[in-house]
Formats: sequence, structure tokens, C-alpha cells
Amino acid sequence: MSRINASVDISRPPEEVFAYITDPGHLPDWQDSAVRVTPRSGTPGAVGSRVAVTRRMGKREFETTMQVMELDPPRSWHVHGVDGPVRGDVQGRIEPLDQGTRSRVTISLDFEGHGIGKALVPLVVKPAARKEMPRDEEHLKSILERGATG
Repeated sequence: MSRINASVDISRPPEEVFAYITDPGHLPDWQDSAVRVTPRSGTPGAVGSRVAVTRRMGKREFETTMQVMELDPPRSWHVHGVDGPVRGDVQGRIEPLDQGTRSRVTISLDFEGHGIGKALVPLVVKPAARKEMPRDEEHLKSILERGATG
């Protein structure tokens, strides 16, 4: 299966969108499955830093450690799961629109399965992510356009 890609246009400058979306503490605010984020090492949101992200799928919660691999403010970022049976790989891009007054956010997501995760990724994880991702991006748009980024 291929990567999951989704884009949304947001009426906020790229710098503001980038600052919000790359702050791991905001994940539970705009992603339906994210329950909580706990810093593990480094400065949260900096290259090399790691956070534990707890997600809910159905009635179960699971935790995975995500590491920031690349940051190119305000244009792109890359985070990758480093443990657990299902390891996400997220690449994001922000393009300026209308002389930088608006932004187009494109998120590309894929998963690696390890152990039982090899079966879970195609049967459960990817279908759930394909369903959730457009809702998450619309929620992100709503939060940022309301100005509720504190």
C-alpha cells in the first residue's frame, strides 16, 4: 500500500501554521486518535527530540515513541516512529498562498509494521488513518483559523 496524503488550505501564514503543527503538545487538540503526548528526550519539537504519543484505536490505547528527523521552518518537517509494533512516518509540507497570508498544508503518512504490526498495518491501521486524516486536517484548519493556538 502507498502513503496516505491529504492537503488542506488554512487562512494563516506559514510561520504560524508551522509553529503550531510541529509542537507535539498540540497533537491531542487536532488529531482524533491522539490522547496524550509525553516528552521523552531533547527539547520537544527540535530535531532529534523524542516524544511518546498515546493513541486510541477502538477501545484500546497504545503508545509509540516518535522522533523529529527533520525541520525546515516554515516549509517542512519529518517525524518517525522508533518503537512499537506500528511505527508511523509523517512528512509534512507547508506552501505559502496569497503572498504568504494563507498556507497549504500537505501531510504524507505511512506505517512500518513490526511483529504483530505487520498484520495490523494493512488490516486496521491504514484504513483507520485514511478515514481520520481528512477530519484531522479540517480540525487543524478550524483551530488555526479561530486563532486558538495557545
